[in-house]
Order: sequence, then C-alpha cells, then structure tokens
Amino acid sequence: MFHWKKAVVILTAAALALTGCTAAGSADSADSSGGTLTLGLITPVSSFSAQGANWANQSPYMQAVYDSLLKADADGTIEPNLATEWSYNDDNTVLTLTLRDDVKFTDGTPFNADAAAQNLIRFRDGTSPNASFLVNLADAKAIDDTHVELTLSAPDPAMLTYLTQNAGLQESPAAFSSADVETVPVGSGPYTLNVGETVAGNSYVFDKNPDYWNPDDQHYDKVVMNYYADSTSLLNAIQGGQVNASTTIDNTTLDQISAAGYTLSPIENNWWGLIIGDRDGTLSPPIADPKVRQALNYAFDRNAMLQAFADGNGTVTEQIFPTTSPSYDESLNETYDYDPAKAKELLAEAGYPDGFDLTMPSSAGFGASNFALIQQQLADVGIRVTFEDLQVNDYITALVSGKYPVALMALQLDPTDWQLAQFSIDKSATFNGFHTDDPTVQGYITQLQTGTQEEAETAGKELNKYIVEQGWFAPWFRPELNFVSDANTDLTVQVGNSYPYLWNITPKG
Repeated sequence: MFHWKKAVVILTAAALALTGCTAAGSADSADSSGGTLTLGLITPVSSFSAQGANWANQSPYMQAVYDSLLKADADGTIEPNLATEWSYNDDNTVLTLTLRDDVKFTDGTPFNADAAAQNLIRFRDGTSPNASFLVNLADAKAIDDTHVELTLSAPDPAMLTYLTQNAGLQESPAAFSSADVETVPVGSGPYTLNVGETVAGNSYVFDKNPDYWNPDDQHYDKVVMNYYADSTSLLNAIQGGQVNASTTIDNTTLDQISAAGYTLSPIENNWWGLIIGDRDGTLSPPIADPKVRQALNYAFDRNAMLQAFADGNGTVTEQIFPTTSPSYDESLNETYDYDPAKAKELLAEAGYPDGFDLTMPSSAGFGASNFALIQQQLADVGIRVTFEDLQVNDYITALVSGKYPVALMALQLDPTDWQLAQFSIDKSATFNGFHTDDPTVQGYITQLQTGTQEEAETAGKELNKYIVEQGWFAPWFRPELNFVSDANTDLTVQVGNSYPYLWNITPKG
C-alpha cells in the first residue's frame, strides 16, 4: 500500500522550496488558445511502461497515453471508463467488469478482456511502486471478449479506486516485449507521445489521438509537459507565462504567482506532524505509555508549526483522516490544545517528572530551522531531543523499518479509509514501522474491510477517535497544495491526488 515515490516527492518538494538547484530547461511560450496546453510538473517520468507506472505527480503523463479501466471524478466518485459496468459477488471476493467493445490501442491492437486481464496481472507482478495495490488480486481472467473476472484473496474496499489509477492502466499487449516499452508508450489514451519532439527528463510532447474513442476528454490538439527541478525555475516559468497550468512547490511564492495573473486552486492532500511509532517502547520505553504520547501532542503549538512549515497556508488538525472521510470528526481537533503545563503533568504521572531523552531523525528536506523548532517545543516540556541527520531516501527507509521511536513526516490523505489504514495504521502498514499490533485497532480495521457500509463507517469513526486519544500520531496541520492556471485555462483539483486529472484541465470558456 506504500506510495514510496509520493512520500519522496513530499520531502523533495520541501527540500526544493529551501534550496537552489539548476533549472531543467525552459519551455516554449504557452498558448492554450492555439490548441496547445503547457503544464509544469515537479517530477519527470520514471517509466512509461504501464506495469512500472507511477502515479501522483506523474499521473498526467500516464493519463495522456493510457486509459484506466475505471475513472474517478474530481471528488473521487467512481465512474465508467473502459469498463462500463461492474459488480461483486456476495462476499466481495469476485469482481466482474463489463468492457467497451469499440476501443483499439494506437498500434491497432483491439482492447478486450484478455488484454485487461494481462495488464492487471502484469501490474501486480511488475515494478510500479504501487504494485501492492493489487496484492489481493489472486487472478484475472477473460470470460469473453467484453467481460473480465477479478478473483480476490480477500475483500479489498479500495479495489475500484485502484482501477481508476495506475493499477487500471491499459497498455497494448503487443508492446509488452518491446525494447522501447519504458520510453515509448502504446495505450488507447487521448494523446500519443511525440518521441521526436520529446526531450526525456525535461519536456514531454503529446499529440491528439485522432482515433480516440472519447473525444469529449480531448481538450487540446497538443499537450506539453515540462519538468522543473526546483522552485526557482518553476517560478520563473510561471512568471514568464511559459505554462498554462502547474503545480507549485513553495507556498512563499504564491503572492508572486498571483501577481503574474495566475489563479490559485488549493487542496489539502497530506498531513504533517509526528509519527509516534514506538508504541511498545522497543527503543524508547517512555513512548509505550499513552500519557507520554499524549504529552507529545500537548507540547506543540500547531499554529506555529503551520506558519513555520507552510507559511501559514493550511489548516491545523489533530487527526490523520481527511475532512472528506466519513471517519473525520471535527470535535477531535479539540483534544490537544497547546498546553506545555499539561504535557509536563502527564510526563510526571507517567514517571518522568524530569522528562527524558529522545533520538529523532532529521533531513535537509524539511529545513534545519523546522527541526530547531521541534527541538525547542519538546525541550519546553522536558523532552531532550538529539537529531541524526539523514538523506531523504535513508530517512524514509529508517521510518518504515522502525529505526526511530518518533519522527517528523508528511503523509498523504488517502481517498478511502481502507487505504489510509493500510498505509499508516494496520499492523502491517508501511508507516507502522514497529508493527504495533493493537487488538482494538485491528478489530476496527477488520470491520472496514468486511463490514457493511454502515458498520465500516462506524468502525472508521471509532478507529479515528481511538488513535487520537491513544496518541499514535501528533498531527499538526494539513498544508495547502496549490495548483495554478493562467487566464486561458480552467482546472479542477483532484481529491486524493497530487495533480489534477488531465481531463479536468480545460480551455477557459
């Protein structure tokens, strides 16, 4: 369930906002009115092969050339796409999809149920950082040309969502063995990669697919996607009118972007705070006591953290579930007011009246001044922090392998409660690095997986309340991620994704 690349991008974006890097190259002047859309992105393509496809900030590249089996609208609602209908058996372990019969890949190969089954198995067994999306896929087989049957080893409440993302991308089976499979995509999507005009790692050019089955999703004759390696080069491109729409890296540049005539479209797609992971006290015995974990929550001025980390752009929070989740409970945000005295009192009750020593990781990706603020706020309640500095990739590896009892992290707000639990809470979750196995938590997660909708929603609310009260995390805020668009371009942000979906970027008017 681990979005490895997404976690890296969150950290990398923080690093780029604080350090100067060399620009990846300049883009041609943007002109959406002439039929060309030029986008700014902060990651290049890691692979154009569907079985190795990334998502999040790389989703525009994939959506240009591939169709997914299902589609998600801007609020995450599942809609038909290559699959027009879908149904589960009674125990939700067999999913049957009805497929379109009028679609061809750009090499002329027909899209059918056999192609869909091959793509699903290939993704499950492939190199994508999200291959685990299909960990519960035991088999996929064609019933006939327009029906494919997915057999699951266990119910997976997020399966339909996965099929709207990279797990559902459809590539021509004739291209699977191509020597160019990583660089020359062959899908059935609205555009085709113009290999001659593309400069890999810099600028990617896509031409309108004249035979596309869904012309309503083709808003431009050409799409150019330019990669910018740092906040300075991205800001220069925006101010120079070289992009019609773009993500942003550094919230401190938003006033300059607005002054250049761009419209800001904010969304809160991740949370920042502490993972208090050593809940059994394996490395740090004090952390095993819920009172100590609660003290860590009382120790932080969340408004100060929001200002320091995100220039005040965002919303303070005390829970890791997003506002769009049925498990979200606004009243939980009143659990831990900033109260150093209360933190000291709880530490004393837990047997640590003089505080204790704590080793945490740090990384330049978050900024040195931010770690100094963490150190100061914890010192104010008697917790003496020593930091060990790590590179970004080493930092993440240390977190997921349980090397530090407490760590700063920014994690995505997954679009479903099941995904969030599998990513951050479950005993086998990637960011449950110590694999805390709490029977109460696991009981709620089982209900999320197998219960009725009503049972799952009740369990989700109870799970959220429990981990807040037990101090599993110390969330501080949800930062605003801003997408920007020029006077010629409209866009709609996508719940649960780091970039708007391509069909939701359109010419104004």
